Amino acid sequence: MDLRKLKKLIELVEASGIAEIEITEGEEKVRIAKQPPVTLPSVTAPYPAGATVHATPVPTAPQATPAVSTPTNETAAPADPGLPPGHVVKSPMVGTFYRAPSPTAPPFVEVGSHVTVGDRLCIIEAMKLMNEIEADVAGVVKAILVENGQPVEYGQPLFVIG
Repeated sequence: MDLRKLKKLIELVEASGIAEIEITEGEEKVRIAKQPPVTLPSVTAPYPAGATVHATPVPTAPQATPAVSTPTNETAAPADPGLPPGHVVKSPMVGTFYRAPSPTAPPFVEVGSHVTVGDRLCIIEAMKLMNEIEADVAGVVKAILVENGQPVEYGQPLFVIG
């Protein structure tokens, strides 16, 4: 496809109210999708982007080992007394957190939703790639720790599942 045609298509998508267009010419296929501008919430989230979140646990003192084997992600919940106890799902990458597959779609999960292993919890956009984050434990979503459209860091707590 001609570069001038591509440029013209991009301009048309930007100027129009459509969010996405896909055009096929012979064996060539072009898909242009307009993403909504990311707006950061003005409310204070439990873990703002500038919060001290370590990519790997750095204990400052020896910690007692629980008698029952539990996932290592669970250690982040008791650190904040305002969080309910449970398994903490952390961000596997740096990116932008989205609760739904599109701006008009309902969120994947809400507080109180029952999830099983493999259920989609959110999407993290990193370098224009949409990465679906799945539940690694079954249970009930007790807390959602990040606002929609907020940047997240590697290892940042996203959800508490109990």
